[in-house]
Amino acid sequence: MIAGAIEIVAYTDGACIPNPGRGGWAVLLIQNHKEKILCGNDLETTNNRMELTAAIHALESQTKPSHFQLHTDSQYLQKGIQEWLPVWQDHHWKMKGRRIANRDLWERLLEATKKHSINWIWVRGHAGNRCNSRVDILARQAIFKVNSC
Repeated sequence: MIAGAIEIVAYTDGACIPNPGRGGWAVLLIQNHKEKILCGNDLETTNNRMELTAAIHALESQTKPSHFQLHTDSQYLQKGIQEWLPVWQDHHWKMKGRRIANRDLWERLLEATKKHSINWIWVRGHAGNRCNSRVDILARQAIFKVNSC
């Protein structure tokens, strides 16, 4: 943990209809009992890209070093950042001769993690977690919004 860091609880989610297709992402940031919502969309994307984008925006939203409790229902995101990323880098972003998908976002996410300490927490989607359900709804709504949240 970073000494004097701001404590932030974040819930992130991404959605895509169809997949691939039009996508949306959402973030719920909670700091000192105050909430902030971030969201956005992309006209042609994938669910995994939206999951990564949500986490990136959560981390990039804080300019000062922060300690995040970052919740995601994406095993792709959680395992990717905690387990697979070092292997991908060691193998020059290729596995079994194939390029790793979403390298641009993985590199951006990696850069966004540098000034923060992050506890990556996987939560089961659609299992009654109120905040996870909330960002799921917000990400789906963001798919068709013209403006931000």
